[in-house]
Amino acid sequence: MKAITQYCKDRGIKPFRYQREAWKAFIDGESGLIHAPTGFGKTLAAWLGPVQGWIDQNPDYRDKLKERDGAEAIRKASNKKVSKRTVRDASAPLQVLWITPLRALANDTVKALNAPVEHLRLPWSVELRTGDVSQSRKQAQRRRLPTALVTTPESLTLLLSYPEAQEKFATLQAVIVDEWHELIATKRGVQAELALARLRAWHPALSIWGLSATLGNLEEARDVLLGARSHDGRLIAGPKQKKIEIVTLYPEDITRFPWSGHLGDKLVKQLAAQIDTAQSTLLFTNTRSQAEIWHQALIRERPDWLDKIGLHHGSLEREIRQKVEALLDAGALKCVVCTSSMDLGVDFAPVEQVVQLGSPKGIARLMQRAGRSGHQPGATSRIICVPTHSFELAEFAAARDALKRKLVEAKTPLQKPLDVLVQHLVTIGTGGGFDEAALKDEVRTAWAYRDLTDEEWRWAMAFVLHGGESLRAYPQFQRVTRDDAARLAVTNKQIERIHRMNIGTISADSAMRVRMQNGKSLGTIEESFISRLSPGDVFTFAGRVLELKRVREMTAYVAPAKRKRGIVPRWQGGRFPLSTHLGNAVRRQMAEVGQGHYALKELRELKPLFELQGRWSRIPAADELLIEQTVTREGMHWFIFPFEGRLVHEGLASLFAYRLTRAAPSTVQIAANDYGMELLSSSRQPIDAADWERMFSEENLTDELLACVNETQMARRQFRDIARVAGLIFQGYPGQQKATRQLQASSELFFDVFREYDPENLLLKQSHREVLEQQLEFKRLAAALDRMRDSKRVLVSSQQLSPLAFPLWAERLRAQHVSSETWAERVKRMADQLERAASQRPSPAKARKMQRSATGR
Repeated sequence: MKAITQYCKDRGIKPFRYQREAWKAFIDGESGLIHAPTGFGKTLAAWLGPVQGWIDQNPDYRDKLKERDGAEAIRKASNKKVSKRTVRDASAPLQVLWITPLRALANDTVKALNAPVEHLRLPWSVELRTGDVSQSRKQAQRRRLPTALVTTPESLTLLLSYPEAQEKFATLQAVIVDEWHELIATKRGVQAELALARLRAWHPALSIWGLSATLGNLEEARDVLLGARSHDGRLIAGPKQKKIEIVTLYPEDITRFPWSGHLGDKLVKQLAAQIDTAQSTLLFTNTRSQAEIWHQALIRERPDWLDKIGLHHGSLEREIRQKVEALLDAGALKCVVCTSSMDLGVDFAPVEQVVQLGSPKGIARLMQRAGRSGHQPGATSRIICVPTHSFELAEFAAARDALKRKLVEAKTPLQKPLDVLVQHLVTIGTGGGFDEAALKDEVRTAWAYRDLTDEEWRWAMAFVLHGGESLRAYPQFQRVTRDDAARLAVTNKQIERIHRMNIGTISADSAMRVRMQNGKSLGTIEESFISRLSPGDVFTFAGRVLELKRVREMTAYVAPAKRKRGIVPRWQGGRFPLSTHLGNAVRRQMAEVGQGHYALKELRELKPLFELQGRWSRIPAADELLIEQTVTREGMHWFIFPFEGRLVHEGLASLFAYRLTRAAPSTVQIAANDYGMELLSSSRQPIDAADWERMFSEENLTDELLACVNETQMARRQFRDIARVAGLIFQGYPGQQKATRQLQASSELFFDVFREYDPENLLLKQSHREVLEQQLEFKRLAAALDRMRDSKRVLVSSQQLSPLAFPLWAERLRAQHVSSETWAERVKRMADQLERAASQRPSPAKARKMQRSATGR
């Protein structure tokens, strides 16, 4: 390892033991997963092994270098322009594929990989291939791939769809999958698994390595990555978890009756002061809407920062994102307000501090984001947490506790998504065709399909051959055909073109492009938002206040607005639920507070809230389930607090309401947040102990859950994404994307046809399974129900809405609010009333009654 050792010495890098271990493992032909905290050199650990391996196999590479230098010299000295292709073709053939989950991460990665290549003067070319790359560059790569290609799962799959793919990948030595933890629990990860299975079939000795910084199930992650070769895979661990310092900003006045988002931008002045203490800051938000709001809030607070605050999220135009990345890298920006689009990647050197706006909702996410500061070995990562409502202070405290206990969430890999499989079959069919038996064996080497049955395989083959039993009569679904030699391939050129445009598994609401009237594109906004606007309406996007001028086809034309504020777009699927580990940590902190222990400052700041919660109701112990019962003019309210996350609570609230109305006819309204749920019954009949037992029963859980949440309609929506991935519906040509309503109508037609004529259709079954597993988090819901059933139930009759119950009341009111008084005004008025009631000292008799109620006696 002489060359890479010299490189490290020249650059002042002292390699870690795990890096040397990874280099040797690669040279020895091994595969595996490299795990290390952010900032400890995982990129070098994975990259320098292939570099040294190539040098060992090409000791005379300097001759190649002279050839390349000669071509470059001719180009500089000659008046005639020498083709860049001449210089490029002098580089070594393809050696390494580097797969990355984010396009924004890819540019950063290319720079990092090029550093040792240029220093060692290797005759290597390192290039990028994603959806953002120009068509001319893509065509050049089809003629000849670079020495190292940085790409995404979608772009790699597209390359595999060409007949010359095996020839182009003939010299491949290694595949490195960066940020594997971001892919493992997604269909994009399954797409990567299938691509790796194809590459392994061509190169049985191929070295495959994954990189991961924050993951709770490392061994399983390694096995998923390596598939059939997982039995001899390595797990190489870096230094122990780096030190993370959490700093919390506190509002001046912490209300005892908080509700979601009640702080608004009240902390913007404190936040601006904090940003001013550093040369550069990444401000992470959990949603794109939040990013747009806080970007504008900071500019209003500090107008002199107009050209020093950047905005970065996935819906912005590529050129805008790249400009922000370049300015940040050059140290020209004071702050970048961003989403998970900048969670990952190698170091942006100028970033000094990281801010998390609102609860991260997960420990791994907090660690990942914190690691973007102190992104060097041995440095402390510092993250400043800013609450959007008071109770998020308890989540910050819980995160501290979880980090101390070294808890990190696991990612559950997907099992046999057949929509991805049938897309893959057509991809391989366009890539020169396949032998059915050989491809079946190959697919089963992918972890997701290791248990694929012969029946499921036959169904998938029938689906691509003629669309299955119910679509056999339609020629457009005969995508793969069998030739005389029994080889299967796609022979229809139109099917080939449409399939290549449809490759991928990322699904979202149809996006409308936003253009200035001069033609400049700013990015995309979901069609559902634009459809609610009329010409003249003002909204905020891409850090600008814009006026809608007109909508034509799938483009919204805009101009700068005279007003300083506008409504903010809402994107679907942006809210994170509280993770299991963080929910458990919140329960532990609540139990400590219930014992009078306020060890962490965040909890001490919330002491007035917790004291009032204890006075009016109760703070649940670790083995207790708190249920509050309150009677108002609206009816009987039950507030239940499992602390299991919003998605689980939404499912449980629907289930409990269903069971209540079946036991006794009544109208039950529900609401849910990350801490609990509300059931509001028009009947004022209390629930007795036997009724609570039936409520928490696991009997008929699946059937009743599906019945109560209108699962069929949820499955219809889920099926739209499945139908697109499987190739049943076409999203449209580039720049001419079909509207969401068109896609939904098309997918529902297939859904109804399958239900009536092909009820055993496996894509239909998959849509129901995905509703259970993804939208309802069924496994977590069932586990939560078990814990609730085993907990000691503490039923408290409260005279008023408690601090824990109030946010749930406000959440339900938001969903149904119809009066002329705004939702915020009504919620604020109720909070003020409760504050006045809390300030009044109860009489001794009332105090004794409240105490008996709180203790359950």
